[in-house]
Amino acid sequence: MVDDFIAGLPKCELHVHLEGTLEQRHCGALAARHGLRPPADRPASYDGLADFLADYYAAVDCLRTEDDFRELTSAYLATARRQGVTHTEMFFDPQAHTSRGVALEAVVTGIHRAQEECTAGGGPSSSLILCFLRDAGAESARETLAASLPYRDWIAGVGLDSDERGHPPAEFAEVFSSARAAGYRLTMHCDPLQPDALLHLWQCLDLIGVERIDHGVDCLRDDRLVAELARRRLGLTVCPLSNLRLYGDLMGDAVAEMLERGLLVTVNSDDPAYFGGYVADNYEALADAGLSREQLARIARHGFEAAWLPPERRAAHLQAVDDYTAA
Repeated sequence: MVDDFIAGLPKCELHVHLEGTLEQRHCGALAARHGLRPPADRPASYDGLADFLADYYAAVDCLRTEDDFRELTSAYLATARRQGVTHTEMFFDPQAHTSRGVALEAVVTGIHRAQEECTAGGGPSSSLILCFLRDAGAESARETLAASLPYRDWIAGVGLDSDERGHPPAEFAEVFSSARAAGYRLTMHCDPLQPDALLHLWQCLDLIGVERIDHGVDCLRDDRLVAELARRRLGLTVCPLSNLRLYGDLMGDAVAEMLERGLLVTVNSDDPAYFGGYVADNYEALADAGLSREQLARIARHGFEAAWLPPERRAAHLQAVDDYTAA
């Protein structure tokens, strides 16, 4: 159950993987539709990121057609609306589909149809972020970037996700430079508790020039890095329930410290069908961990500040948060 204040608080979600919103029941229905073996029941927790990714990619195999992607996106956007989300910027992993013979056109068109239907039905507004898979390598990322260009008007930016071990941001510097030249916005995952975490965070800033960092909690171990992130007012997309399921720690104290130290920290759901809750549930978990309503409202404002929105739309969302909290 979500507290009434949290439920009504206007929220922005900047870190959610569409494939990670594929609920177990929906996955089973897709498997039956395509004559596939039903997926195994999902565990209550995972032994780190690699353990989760194995389960995640097994379920992704059930997504086959344009209609599958439309249904997936529609289901997430409907849930996001019920959770008080008024704007969301959604990740998708094209290589996880094209590597199985699913056409990129089917993936992107299905998602875009759902976005248009949602907008016509009252929102939330949404944009799309193409994520490259780190463990597929830079050459595959280059090919995927080139393949995405016919859909440039439907895709706001690019990111980098999947298994971080042995795949630093530097490996993808050329690809991200090309993406920037094509007009894409830039973000990258820096997952908690990964090897060389601080090196990767600095590469995101100094080598890649990202506009946001996904997760990024490890920055608290480097005072100079914290100061630089605060100076740039660069958004960090933290995912508490994801942290709890993968690492056994909500990291609520870290979120509170990030607020105290002036960082543009946001709260998001990551892969909610696997980690036990959507974005309002993550806010609720932080409230249970001791964060105040004032802190949660600041986090909600941060989401819109860090979003890739035109100034007038950002201002309207921020005003909605201020009006709600004042009331």
